[in-house]
Amino acid sequence: MAIIRIAVLLVDGFTLLSTSSVLEPLRAANMFSTQALYEISLLRTHPDSAGTGMGASFASRHFADVAPDFDLILVVAGGGNKTVRDPVLFRWLRRADHAGVAMGGISGGSLILAKAGLLDGYRFTVHWHHYEAFATMPGSWLLERRLFVIDRTRYTCAGGSAPLDMMYAIIARDHGTRFARRISDWFIQTEIRPTDTPQKPSTASRYGTLPKPVSAALELMETHIADPLDQQQIAGLVGVSERHLRRLFTEALGIGMMDQYRRMRLETSRELVRTTRLSLGEVAQMVGFGSQSHFTEAYRALFNEPPSIDRRASVPAA
Repeated sequence: MAIIRIAVLLVDGFTLLSTSSVLEPLRAANMFSTQALYEISLLRTHPDSAGTGMGASFASRHFADVAPDFDLILVVAGGGNKTVRDPVLFRWLRRADHAGVAMGGISGGSLILAKAGLLDGYRFTVHWHHYEAFATMPGSWLLERRLFVIDRTRYTCAGGSAPLDMMYAIIARDHGTRFARRISDWFIQTEIRPTDTPQKPSTASRYGTLPKPVSAALELMETHIADPLDQQQIAGLVGVSERHLRRLFTEALGIGMMDQYRRMRLETSRELVRTTRLSLGEVAQMVGFGSQSHFTEAYRALFNEPPSIDRRASVPAA
């Protein structure tokens, strides 16, 4: 099993809560495993030190002294980074992106990724403190007021304790939901919140009381809209057989597991069709369809009209 290399890039003024909420689940994952699962590198944007708003600091290396050779870079920033305009930092982040490194923003870190041009065409979230900044920045931002958003190679969350939930989602994807729940139990977090917690009720409130494998599978689906998992992957991550999981889904929800998954992806696409001016090809890609024609066919089958008609009826002309 290959170790996953994660760089946590601390922007001066970062918050302790957000930072520890990123680091502690990864530390626990390594502790509970028979081998190291994650290699964590702490980097900083300030040449001399990385300090929190309370004056605390972490031992770290300046990002400019390090090649961006990681699997994932998470930019952690607090509320005072609206004026960050560091061309060296932006070039370093873009270099990492061009090399295929996944990028993430914690709290205000999403704003820095946006300034570097790394959130164009991606769904993302940010701490509510920064909503106004995106409202005044040029660009067609796909900002969602959610706890966290994972869209292909972009991992963003609202900060505070929200990174705990996003890291659990990442760990569940990598090593299964049972392993992720073991870590959440370690931190006395008895319920892992799904990605859309701020906007919608919990999974139990939406679907009723569900068997744990079904609830875990739904949470995996919600965090893998653009890069759909197949049923073998879902069952393996949940920790039950495919046959058993399909049966539980049908009994609990009255719908096939993969049919439910497709419905969730298409409902996300409908929101994008109605509220953005992304091309339909881009929308199709963002909800995990390999071709626009396949997407259009599936959209029409569920909503009784193609996305082009839905868009004309929903989005006012520019």
